[in-house]
Amino acid sequence: MSSSNLSRSVEDYLKAIYGIATEGGPASTSAIAESVDVQPASVTGMVKRMAESGLLEHVPYKGVRLTTAGTREALKVLRRHRILETYLCARLGFTWDDVHDEAERLEHAASDQLIEQMARALGFPSHDPHGAPIPTAAGHIETVEYSSLADAARGDRLLIHAVRDESPDELRSMAEDGLIPGARMVVGSISVPDGSIEIDVTNDDLGTRSVSAAIARHVFVVPDPI
Repeated sequence: MSSSNLSRSVEDYLKAIYGIATEGGPASTSAIAESVDVQPASVTGMVKRMAESGLLEHVPYKGVRLTTAGTREALKVLRRHRILETYLCARLGFTWDDVHDEAERLEHAASDQLIEQMARALGFPSHDPHGAPIPTAAGHIETVEYSSLADAARGDRLLIHAVRDESPDELRSMAEDGLIPGARMVVGSISVPDGSIEIDVTNDDLGTRSVSAAIARHVFVVPDPI
């Protein structure tokens, strides 16, 4: 099955399974169903067809994982999505909380030639507006070991590497609190009852602020090297 023959549904499944795998291993039927927003019964038939096409394989008692061919196609979809997000922000005036859904619609229609022209016009960016790495045209992608802000401890000095991009409301809240890729912070107190975290972003002047546990789980950080 060539990429030109992949349906929108197959591309959505590829991207979903790749995302689940990056968070910890083979994808279960329920995890895939939640990610693509369908009933588990619908996943079973699609998974069977994709396995027959050589895009994924079953892992006994665990779910499925992408084959080499499946991973290659998933990265193509990710590249289209993240280049589109970057172009929409950089050249068309979209804000980072607007671009995810727009890119979701466009990624299935944009040709490889259009995406490469966009990438060239942008100077071949390495990350999208939310800090996620953009796969190269050759199918390579940066790997970074990071954790969520929710796992931080008092006194940690952290650098925001990326944020989850699916929720516009969350992204607007993050922007208001200065929680953007590249921001540096020091973690203060952590509230045990609700899991909220006090932080001081060192490269702005907003002072100490409280971040909810829900937001903190979607902010991905690495130790600050400075």
